[in-house]
Amino acid sequence: MTNDLIRLKQWLKERGITHVAMESTGVYWKPIFNILEDTFEVMLVNARHVKNVPGRKTDVKDSEWLCKLLRSGLITGSFIPPKEIRELRDLTRYKKKLIQTVASEKQRIEKILEDANIKLSSVVSDIFGVSGIIIIEELMKGNRNTEVMAELSKGRLRRRKEELTEALVGHIEEHHTFMIRASLGHMKATEAILTALEQRIQEIIESHYKEEYDLLKTIPSVQNSASVIIAEMGVNMDLFPTERHLASWAGMSPGNNESAGKKKPGTTTQGNKCLKSVLTEFAWVASRMKGTYLRSKYQSLVGRRGKKRALVAVGHKILIMCYHILKYKVPCKELGPDYLDKHKKDRTIRNYIKKLTGLGFTVTANEAA
Repeated sequence: MTNDLIRLKQWLKERGITHVAMESTGVYWKPIFNILEDTFEVMLVNARHVKNVPGRKTDVKDSEWLCKLLRSGLITGSFIPPKEIRELRDLTRYKKKLIQTVASEKQRIEKILEDANIKLSSVVSDIFGVSGIIIIEELMKGNRNTEVMAELSKGRLRRRKEELTEALVGHIEEHHTFMIRASLGHMKATEAILTALEQRIQEIIESHYKEEYDLLKTIPSVQNSASVIIAEMGVNMDLFPTERHLASWAGMSPGNNESAGKKKPGTTTQGNKCLKSVLTEFAWVASRMKGTYLRSKYQSLVGRRGKKRALVAVGHKILIMCYHILKYKVPCKELGPDYLDKHKKDRTIRNYIKKLTGLGFTVTANEAA
């Protein structure tokens, strides 16, 4: 209990303790950290890094082992961001969970419509677009006239009114309408919470991290999700000596797997899963943005490394950009889609000459005026 932790704090102070080390176990380290952080230098340690000899596993032995490592200077504390960043992180992670909840409810509604023989998703690309929502609302009101509902379609969907009329022929029962109403109500309530969350996130950004937020938005694929970057890795890049340290902490750099002088393929390291996933999302967006350096980087890797590895590599590039933007307070500079070609110009010329020579041509390369 909290009073027990306060007595622990007093007991440690009476014995001249200055440093405290403890393992990170879910969220159970947070109450202890909250009480001790203002008096001691608290080091939160990854349990994977301080394993003891097998066969000596008790709570007391673990405490003695941690104490011995701390006194010997053989452990390093985990990165614990400031209180404002921790609060912002709670908000952004909760926001992501709620977005996933809304997506699940949309899939559930689509499933119920299929169960009711309504093939709306076969004709409409997004059943929760303008036309889709109008049609679903009419179905909830009990309207079963397919031609009238097809007339409610908007935009390009009006060209497919005949298909839409056929798709809306089904057998909707009272059970289906009840389930869809429940899902729609859940979606509306969740979206209201999302609006409040977004407002709270923007208040924190505006009051504490406006400059960093605006700088991160200069990265084309990041835009309005820059608050997630700030929430996950903070704004003080002095905690990471180089961008490689940050990439390793985020889990965006490959581990080493070498034995007998042979280097084997290695998977990415363990790291911040939330940051890792959002960087991969940014990389996917960047791979679709024409006329950018990040897209050209993705295109140069995807053919020989595959989509997943190419996305991780582009996400790594975005992370390096974020590091330098936050460290030196400079905006992102777009290098352009032809940067890689210019950077490896000589190698590209040699490769093309080699291919043409293999096809039986004699090639002489002269640079144009």
